[in-house]
Amino acid sequence: MTTPNWVQDAIFYQIFPDRFARSKRNPAGNLPFEAWDTPPTINGFKGGDLYGVAEKLDYLQSLGITALYLNPIFASASNHRYHTYDYYNVDPLLGGNDALRVLIAEAHQRGMKVVLDGVFNHASRGFWQFHHVLETGNGSPYRDWFHFDEDRLSGKKHWGTYPTKSEEAAIQHDGSLKAIGYQGWWNLPALPKFNTNTPAVRAFLFDVAEYWIKFGIDGWRLDVAAEIDDDSFWQEFRRRVRAINPEAYIVAEIWHEAQRWLQGDQFDATMNYLVTAAALPFFAGKHIDMRVVNQAGGYNGRVRAEISANDFANEIDRLLHLYQADITYAQLNLLDSHDTPRFLSSARGDTDSLKLAWLFMLTFPGAPCIYYGDEVGLDGEHDPDCRKSFPWDESKWNRDLLDYLKAAISLRKSHPSLRRGTFSRLWSADGVYAFGRAHEGESLVAAFNVSEEPRTIEVQYEAKKKPKALFGHPSEIKSENGKVRFAIPPRSGVVIG
Repeated sequence: MTTPNWVQDAIFYQIFPDRFARSKRNPAGNLPFEAWDTPPTINGFKGGDLYGVAEKLDYLQSLGITALYLNPIFASASNHRYHTYDYYNVDPLLGGNDALRVLIAEAHQRGMKVVLDGVFNHASRGFWQFHHVLETGNGSPYRDWFHFDEDRLSGKKHWGTYPTKSEEAAIQHDGSLKAIGYQGWWNLPALPKFNTNTPAVRAFLFDVAEYWIKFGIDGWRLDVAAEIDDDSFWQEFRRRVRAINPEAYIVAEIWHEAQRWLQGDQFDATMNYLVTAAALPFFAGKHIDMRVVNQAGGYNGRVRAEISANDFANEIDRLLHLYQADITYAQLNLLDSHDTPRFLSSARGDTDSLKLAWLFMLTFPGAPCIYYGDEVGLDGEHDPDCRKSFPWDESKWNRDLLDYLKAAISLRKSHPSLRRGTFSRLWSADGVYAFGRAHEGESLVAAFNVSEEPRTIEVQYEAKKKPKALFGHPSEIKSENGKVRFAIPPRSGVVIG
């Protein structure tokens, strides 16, 4: 096994720090932030911080969460903090390094892991080494840290760091390197791309990775990891991180198939957007809103307007065989994130669709990840709407959703076969998909009826004990001759065993 042992048992919860919880303990808390319950904006700050996250750990523990994935927390001039200007300091608006120290200590005391977002492909206009080159050109010892145009380095042309309208048009036509003097990630002027071929840059980024692992974090989620198109970079990254913590989780944001990076020498897993793309149309069914879904460009057309049970099962089988087993069982499975519309909005607010998808994710191989607020019915289309503030006024919570998710998480935690067991496809027809999970004498069947009618299925079931309902409301359960027959209500999922 090349993946951390704990990940198969983890229940992740993704937090966008500016929008989760404010704390009075934060020294920056008296700054003029936007009102918490107003709609989110592209550039505005709500004032959530890491002390606030620490203060809500009891709530997360009651939900069943065992691991946190935090969007970037280092000093940055953006609310999402993918524009890093200081990699060694937690943003003061989030409480600084002390707030992270408190959060890690409180989380570890509860047996929870903390995984940070690592933005190592690009920095920001405020990053010291980048700014140094803007000031001194060819005279700067940092001139090889990024991809610069020679005419700007020699002073023959001015930098276009904050482009004029004509420069913005030139970026669209010629790219940022020619138009404004340096390469930006996806030609974005705010995100100068590192030159990771420069030894000093590699040394810097590896030291950052090591520093925070030594600080106590339990892993890295790597932003746009495929954009650093260099296997040796990530191989060295892994060696450095694992030398400090052999159980550190290294998961990459890659939206497509990732065999190249998942050979056991680079990443442990990816954010499993391929499963997301299949689950959305199957579980939402006729409720899917393709206008909303297509706002997430990362899906790249992979989400279909509708998908049959058999087509869904075929895609799941394909995805389960892309990588070796320990990697498949360490994949970070999610239904939505800060980069997509929320599942509930993609399903036109249909809560049964979300419940079906949750139960699938919590009975399927891989580590499930809940996006903050989904559990209480938070909705939202694409950025910035999918990054709303968490509604801590409990009168605004959807209690039915919250209770359902708690029960589904409890089911997964109570049955090792759902986390570590074998997987077998059992049924895929007439709007019903079913699979079996087995581990150390336990055998379970998970079945999902996305149709509008009750369905009865008969599947293989080798367990010696008479099966009973463990989750949901199946009826007419009968077993004989190595098979079990049962009925599933419409638009619902069940687990028997």
